[in-house]
Amino acid sequence: MRIKNPINPAAALKASITAARAAGALIRRNFHTVKRTKQVTRHDIKLELDVRSQKLIEKALYSAFPSISFLGEESATGDLGAPYRWVVDPIDGTVNYTYGIPHACVSIALQGRAPTPKAADYEDGYQTLVGVIYDPFCDELWTALRGQPARLNGRITRVSSRRQLNDCIISIGFAKTPEHLAQTLPYFNQMVRRVRKIRMMGAAALGLTYVASGRFDAYIERGIRLWDIAAGGLILESAGGEFWHKAIAGEYTYRMIATNGRLRRQLAVPD
Repeated sequence: MRIKNPINPAAALKASITAARAAGALIRRNFHTVKRTKQVTRHDIKLELDVRSQKLIEKALYSAFPSISFLGEESATGDLGAPYRWVVDPIDGTVNYTYGIPHACVSIALQGRAPTPKAADYEDGYQTLVGVIYDPFCDELWTALRGQPARLNGRITRVSSRRQLNDCIISIGFAKTPEHLAQTLPYFNQMVRRVRKIRMMGAAALGLTYVASGRFDAYIERGIRLWDIAAGGLILESAGGEFWHKAIAGEYTYRMIATNGRLRRQLAVPD
């Protein structure tokens, strides 16, 4: 399927960077303020600032591209089956942020309808064209355009070359449901004996960029959402890594295995 009036990826990348930096500045300014909670559940927190950050991003992106729909963690607008859509997590790592842990980021992806079903990254027919992830606390900006190398603060970044699990740092994320916790805990107990270290950092998008930059060698999570992985998946693949994901029960929900491209068979992730 040919998309009418295709978007200029370079212009979309520029707009995404501007929006991510603006949202990052908002997050950083409010880091030491009293946080106003919007929703609190057993394993998650939503802040009023999540909504403010998303609105800021949405306004900036609509100003540059008024015809593109918007799928964010906090809300969605426009036709989500349109040729293009933004996929945004305005604060990935909200629990960290709420507790005063400076490990959180802004994640922005532009997705477009794939030209063929085989070219699609996701089961609903979309592929990620642009990925931007900004950590305002370390002032680190990861970017990727489909078909080009991933970059960290403008310099090409690559995955690690480690091949043996006992040399590797693996990140494992725990989803919020009892079912996913029950499935992941036995795997954690198995892997902690096989790798150099396991890390649980609490910001999925940054977990993907850390694999893309060789800081982690793999990152595994069950029950992760599209806005957590849309930008980071492209960044990882553009850095030479492998990004495997499979849709599971729940809207825009996935199993994910992200690696440096050398470890997938050794990880033996259970179904």
